[in-house]
Amino acid sequence: MDSLKEQYCQFCSENIRKTNPFVVNLLQKMDEEIKKGYLGSPGPDCQYQVRGGLKEGGATLNIAGNNRLVPVQRMTGEDFWLLSKVLRNQSCISGLDVRYNVIGDIGAYYASKLIQKQPSITYLNLMFNDIGPEGGELIAKALHKNRTLKYLRMTGNKIENTGGMVFAAMLQINSSLEKLDLGDCDLGLQSVIAFSTVLTQNQAIKGINLNRPVLYGEQEESTVHMGHMLKENHFLVELHMCKHGMKNYGLQQLCNALYLNSSLRYLDVSCNKITRDGMVYLADVLKSNTTLEVIDLSFNRIENAGAKYLSETLTSHNRSLKALSVVSNKIEGEGLVALSQSMQTNLVLSNIYIWGNKFDEATCVAYSDLMKNGRLKPDDTDVEAYEVDGHVYLAEVSNGLKRHYYWTPTYGNAYDYSSSAGFALVPVGQHL
Repeated sequence: MDSLKEQYCQFCSENIRKTNPFVVNLLQKMDEEIKKGYLGSPGPDCQYQVRGGLKEGGATLNIAGNNRLVPVQRMTGEDFWLLSKVLRNQSCISGLDVRYNVIGDIGAYYASKLIQKQPSITYLNLMFNDIGPEGGELIAKALHKNRTLKYLRMTGNKIENTGGMVFAAMLQINSSLEKLDLGDCDLGLQSVIAFSTVLTQNQAIKGINLNRPVLYGEQEESTVHMGHMLKENHFLVELHMCKHGMKNYGLQQLCNALYLNSSLRYLDVSCNKITRDGMVYLADVLKSNTTLEVIDLSFNRIENAGAKYLSETLTSHNRSLKALSVVSNKIEGEGLVALSQSMQTNLVLSNIYIWGNKFDEATCVAYSDLMKNGRLKPDDTDVEAYEVDGHVYLAEVSNGLKRHYYWTPTYGNAYDYSSSAGFALVPVGQHL
């Protein structure tokens, strides 16, 4: 069989199209790795990954349009059409990542055809590709009959409420998709309600991201409906609800559901309007909930009082939570020290992220001591201690629950535990 590069060049020639040099370069690299049969750790300039060796899990072809290490000519819909023709009969490729290109609705059409005709693809990342409602509808309808795709990432494509409704309808039919990311897709309230409705019945979805819908009004209907869903659904493991405009009442609805839910392990409610009063509900449910392992409260406003509510529960009751992020929550020394003290008695809580709050010397000393005595490992927090003139200070470290959600580093492994701890602690699928 011809190599991927040769097939691509041949298809371009047959259809009188210019080759995309960026695509040619990456296909050539993939050909070389396929010949080897197995990939070790990729180098810093690699644009591909292989999971578990070619014989076991197959390769992921990574053609990210935002790479800064090599010259990039972003793929258009026409480029993707030619690429899809190459990939149709490639059983050794099980993942395709084309984030940050400009394939648009034309590319979405060919992506839908690829999903239908290439059964070996289990992972498809189309984030930020200028796909609109029409393209979203094509992809969702292609998933009606698909039984192999496990993880689809549509982040940042403005499919809006129309596209969201079609994806919700798809989940009534599809029984194989395990993780769906529709963050920053401009979903409306109607489609969020539709997702919460279908997820009461769907038993396949383990993780869903509904970040930043376009909501109007202050009634927090989205959280009310998601709360109802969590009472009925006992299969969902990971839920992301960033930027929902959620206030304390909304968090209360989710917490009421968590008394009955026995499956959710990762709850992300970052970038909302939750205050210290909301922590009363969360602290109370954590006394009895034994399944939640990761909670992301970053960029809210829980302050000292909220941190104390959590620390009291973590000290005396909860022994299941493994990671807590309270980044940028207006917490001062008193609250931060209380959280550090809870880690002294609670040996299950291993990861804590506190940057963006107000550190006093007591805070710096407390977290420095945790790291010195080995209770808090360097990879499990976003600060490190240093000393100047006898005084201890904390500096920021590039660690977090989902540090590389939108971007990947120019060197090193993008999926390192330290920068993606939330996904490492609660793995759903083989990718972020």
